[in-house]
Amino acid sequence: MDRCNLTVLFEPRQEDLVEFLADMHVEIVASLPCYSQDNVDKQRGHGVYDKSIQALRRLNVVGYGQEGSGLLLNLVYNPVGAFLPPPQEKLEDDYKQELTTRFGITFNRLYTLTNMPIARFAHMLQREGNLDAYLELLATAFNPHTLDGLMCRHLVSVSWDGFLYDCDFNQMLDLRLGGNTPLRLGEWPGSTLVQLLAQGDIRVDSHCYGCTAGAGSSCGGSLTV
Repeated sequence: MDRCNLTVLFEPRQEDLVEFLADMHVEIVASLPCYSQDNVDKQRGHGVYDKSIQALRRLNVVGYGQEGSGLLLNLVYNPVGAFLPPPQEKLEDDYKQELTTRFGITFNRLYTLTNMPIARFAHMLQREGNLDAYLELLATAFNPHTLDGLMCRHLVSVSWDGFLYDCDFNQMLDLRLGGNTPLRLGEWPGSTLVQLLAQGDIRVDSHCYGCTAGAGSSCGGSLTV
């Protein structure tokens, strides 16, 4: 599974990335925070929406999101502000209607993700004086029914240089698995690495409430109906 920003397809030396991912039958989970241009450009910067639409068309051309191709293309929505995402199924219908009608773009699923109070979003909340309120919102919306489906219990995130993390949010925070002896692909026999992962603890912090709030949030979208 490749979790990416659609505009990466236009970065230098990434010209063959679409074909490579298709040849390897890699599932793509791509960020598109809204189906409207105003909201996307407001959140991600001017021109990001147009590039994202171009990228989706390129992915469709090689078979991604097309019925029967086996190439999965899933999109990700996250709120523009400090609130929880709406119900996933209804929003998916809206995305498909808008993108198909306006651009002829098809995709498999839409996943809704909660904004994590880390990195740029945390800095924005802090500047606006809303960080504590948002952390309280996530904590008070804790849903124990989300725990079994959390991504950190079933998957690992792998950085470009081979280090392992419980999830991509921990990767952004550089909370590596293994602590003082970070786990890295290629430095351990496969069987040993599996054993270390099975025995190790999941690294948690306050941002983890984002995955357990409301309907939950994971690499496969919401965790409860």
